[in-house]
Amino acid sequence: MSPENLALVMLGTLFITLFLGHPLAFSFGFLALVFGFIGWGGSPDIVFNLLANRAYGVMEEYVLTAVPLFIFMAQVLDSSGIAEKLFESMHIIMGPVRGGLALAVIMACAIFAASACVVGATEVSVGLLAVPALMSRGYNVSLTAGAVCAGGTLGIIIPPSIMLVVYGSLAALSVEHLYAAAFGPGILLSALYVAYIAVRCGIKPSDGPPLPKEERVHTAWFKVKTFMTSLFPAVVLAVVVLGSILAGVATPTEAAGMGCAGAVLLTIGYRKFTWKAIYNASWSTFLTTSMVMTLYLGGNAFQAIFMGLGGGEAVTRFIIGTDVGPYGALFIMMGIVFFMGMFIDWLGILLIVIPVFSPVAMELGFNQIWFATLVCVNLQMAFLTPPLGYSLFYLRGIAPPEMTIAHIYKGAVPFIALQWVGLILCILFPEVILWLPRAAFGVGAVG
Repeated sequence: MSPENLALVMLGTLFITLFLGHPLAFSFGFLALVFGFIGWGGSPDIVFNLLANRAYGVMEEYVLTAVPLFIFMAQVLDSSGIAEKLFESMHIIMGPVRGGLALAVIMACAIFAASACVVGATEVSVGLLAVPALMSRGYNVSLTAGAVCAGGTLGIIIPPSIMLVVYGSLAALSVEHLYAAAFGPGILLSALYVAYIAVRCGIKPSDGPPLPKEERVHTAWFKVKTFMTSLFPAVVLAVVVLGSILAGVATPTEAAGMGCAGAVLLTIGYRKFTWKAIYNASWSTFLTTSMVMTLYLGGNAFQAIFMGLGGGEAVTRFIIGTDVGPYGALFIMMGIVFFMGMFIDWLGILLIVIPVFSPVAMELGFNQIWFATLVCVNLQMAFLTPPLGYSLFYLRGIAPPEMTIAHIYKGAVPFIALQWVGLILCILFPEVILWLPRAAFGVGAVG
């Protein structure tokens, strides 16, 4: 068997092991060893040296230091109560509007996502307050579920996002450029969610009734004060982290460090600081980072053997040979990513598709920053698509008994459709993605 065919068998075997339920990280590592020995004639020196070099390369990857820092920042912010204050302030401001509380969920999630960068922290923090508030005021149960789930997924695309850090490291792309590129799609998706809720509740007010007049008791000064004490600090933190990166003042790792310091200061300012909270945040960061890095090491081993056997060239020739044109090939790749998102988490998908699809995108002449952002926008859907959408189960864990899993699945469907609309708009209008990288870093940064 030729090395390229062996690489394709390796890829097929990976999917079999995943559907059998084996842990992804160890499936990656085990298959890398087995197919490495087969491909190089049973020579352990070549395989072990290659894998050792890849492991050492991961340890030398400076940008990956940002991963635990951003995770710690999210954990500290989660304990600070800032998400609750964000929702309460948006609740006061948007309450008189039809569907205003659902709109408040999306806006609070978008603002918190720009600070927290983790889906679970965003969704659970906002959802614990939002779900009872919306349901007690007669909001449609499925709309409530969909708004919380979709708002939570913004945490994985709106910078600073851990997904973009990992993608940049795996594909050797600038994380700064990816952050700038993801800003436009994040705003676009937020706008699509807001427009859908506003139109739906405008047509059918019973799905999202405005607050009754007796609850609209807050003065303009109170609203301004609420804004200054809740929204303003979160916005400042996001601007400091993202602004320092886009301005070229700080690397993502340095900005993450500043974000951690800012998160601790916010916790002190909101009088939620305790050493136990810091300990819990540190322990959660340790566990999550260990999981990410174990997957990363296994994925790098798999990538090294797969590419060494010529798998990237084989897949490139196959997809280009389908003769469907560049955009036909692009939609095939996007469809595969979407399908994988139903069964595998985002990190596993990145570890599989980057070595397979990046050579195809380069051969087709696609801008690499643009293509990478499309994949990340697509992976938002992985959090919403049954049967294994993480956002669905985050919400199920905090939902009251009257919100069933059927309500959650039904509520997610319109937002999945909106995510496809957002993805297609990003394909049809590349400037949605590329305008900010060009503005911040120049035309040469993105081609």
